[in-house]
Amino acid sequence: MSISKQEILSALKTITVSGEGRNMVESGAVQNVVTFADEIIVDLKLSTPALHIKKRVEADVIKTIHEKVDPNAKVQVNIKVEAPAKPQNPNLIKGKPIPGIQNIIAVASGKGGVGKSTVTANLAVSLSKMGFKVGILDADIYGPSIPIMFDVAMEKPLSVNFGGKSKMKPIENYGIKILSIGFFTQPDQAVIWRGPMAAKALNQLIFDAAWGELDFMLIDLPPGTGDIHLSIMQSLPITGAVVVSTPQNVALADARKGVAMFRQENIDVPVLGIIENMAYFTPAELPENRYYIFGKEGAKHLAEDLEVPFLGEVPLVQSIREAGDAGRPAALQTATQIEEAFETITRNVVEETVRRNENLPPTEAIKITTMAGCSAVKK
Repeated sequence: MSISKQEILSALKTITVSGEGRNMVESGAVQNVVTFADEIIVDLKLSTPALHIKKRVEADVIKTIHEKVDPNAKVQVNIKVEAPAKPQNPNLIKGKPIPGIQNIIAVASGKGGVGKSTVTANLAVSLSKMGFKVGILDADIYGPSIPIMFDVAMEKPLSVNFGGKSKMKPIENYGIKILSIGFFTQPDQAVIWRGPMAAKALNQLIFDAAWGELDFMLIDLPPGTGDIHLSIMQSLPITGAVVVSTPQNVALADARKGVAMFRQENIDVPVLGIIENMAYFTPAELPENRYYIFGKEGAKHLAEDLEVPFLGEVPLVQSIREAGDAGRPAALQTATQIEEAFETITRNVVEETVRRNENLPPTEAIKITTMAGCSAVKK
């Protein structure tokens, strides 16, 4: 029986590669198809080095061809991985580069409780799984939660010799380097600091640390818009900002203010996009049902209204909360709806970072002459 290339391509159009959002033919993953009598060779190009995804794709191709084309065909799948180019950004602090750190992404939310730290943790894990070197600066001085989410709450950073100077060595877990004020306080100790004290502590975490080589530093900002945010942007040239919100109107109103802060003329930090958390709930016993508890597509509509990219949505799933509480971010799980959701969001963040670095000049750290308000912030 002669097998045509078109038959095979039609079958492959029924397969969607994790994180791509389109079938493997439309996404360009299928590079070539060759047939020899009862033998079929499929050449694929994937953008993720994750071994479990490669194995899943290979199995899906073989199964689909056997089911839809020829059950007796000998199928060979060749997979070539071309990971996304690591975005390069010559970050500047007062005209000087930050050694080793390529991109600094601020993760913000206008309102507390929308899952900003959860998104930060899972975004970091997904970036690491894609092959990037990642660090997290937990800048939520008054409510640090990243140490708990990475199961390192009881760890203490050690002092190391770095470049001839004594530096803090970030705590590392799951391949992510982490520094947080939470490492220096007791679990039941409240941090009661005025702005200048908090700013000084943050500067120590940033500049007195041996971060090494990082493709991405993610900064988990406190909720709202305040002097911690200004202190961070005074200290660091932020490559871009990601804003997290739920679809709820009260959260969207504050997210709008968060975007406005970064767009303030004298701050001018590019907004890479908006992420919608707790987008919908699907009960395990009714996997085809979606319940929009906090509203439907509110963050997506906000992104359209503000003309910023919509980076994706995360469903309201109990296992995400459980994973964070257990200190093992949900994106570490494989072959799950959660992994795919965060993988899609992460891929979009990388693409927007690349686009931002290609089209815009490096962000400069801002100079703050007074803390009275944004009108006193200068470039």
